[in-house]
Amino acid sequence: MRRRLFLTAMTAFGAFPVRGEVPSRWQAAWPRTNFDRMLVDPAEIRSGGVPKDGIPALDGVSFGSGQGIPGQEPVVTVALDGAAARAYPVRYLMWHEIANDRIEDVPVAVTYCPLCNSALVFDRRVDGRTLSFGVTGMLRHSDLIMYDRETESWWQQIEGRAILGALAGTELRQVVSWMEPLAAFLARTSDAMVMDEPRGARGYGRNPYRGYDTSARPFLYDGSAPPHGIEPLARVVKVGDRAWPLSRFDEGTELREAGLRLVWAGRMASALDAGLIADGREVAAIRVFDEAGRDVPHEVVFAFAFHAFEPEGVWMLGR
Repeated sequence: MRRRLFLTAMTAFGAFPVRGEVPSRWQAAWPRTNFDRMLVDPAEIRSGGVPKDGIPALDGVSFGSGQGIPGQEPVVTVALDGAAARAYPVRYLMWHEIANDRIEDVPVAVTYCPLCNSALVFDRRVDGRTLSFGVTGMLRHSDLIMYDRETESWWQQIEGRAILGALAGTELRQVVSWMEPLAAFLARTSDAMVMDEPRGARGYGRNPYRGYDTSARPFLYDGSAPPHGIEPLARVVKVGDRAWPLSRFDEGTELREAGLRLVWAGRMASALDAGLIADGREVAAIRVFDEAGRDVPHEVVFAFAFHAFEPEGVWMLGR
């Protein structure tokens, strides 16, 4: 809430203080981006080792039955009211990070940052205009920075907000989604819609970040470690400014806290463990509902990412 009030005040008065110099190479590579409108210190942004669109976002994806994908592999499920549920396999998002799609009349961006394990889905409409998103190749706190092709503003994926450019301070509406094993999606869905394999020479099904989620330190992250002795790459369930360690969940676990119901929903392969996603060790799938049983926007991310973007966040440790 305090961040939103701060951003509202900043944008209302046209104040975008920059606490550091914008590198000239950014301005040369991004001539359409308004670097006078910046909400973060440019020193916090660093290259992820690939250029603009070096990781190619997807547009106009197609759907099939999911045949040939191992059932234990994770998918990002989106179920909008009045529309058939769709599953976006992480084996594809791993290599593209963004899929621009349309579900009925709602344009969405399905996004995944492997370095934070953050999978979020956004409505692409802003002030009556539909945006499409690509990958900048830049990171902040190890998290994907997206850009919109219309204004080339830069967007922080885990926050869903523009951090610099013409749209700085704008926030996207998050669409409810969750990660689960493909087998669970297929078992629950009579008319399966599973994103088809994209056309491209990629190692779909292979994990290029082998052993990452058991590493001692996140990749390209200079921030502090999470509190309470929680390992940086431990998974947590993030709902707003609260985080529940995944270690609190086991088969059949149901937590009722903070007006929410957090439910253990099976096991799936970790996408960031073994060389092949299907061979990854088992991790829990979690669903989150409000007291009326409605789905609540949430994501399962690494603890360091929650700490970096919610430094005053609440850790739900159950003690």
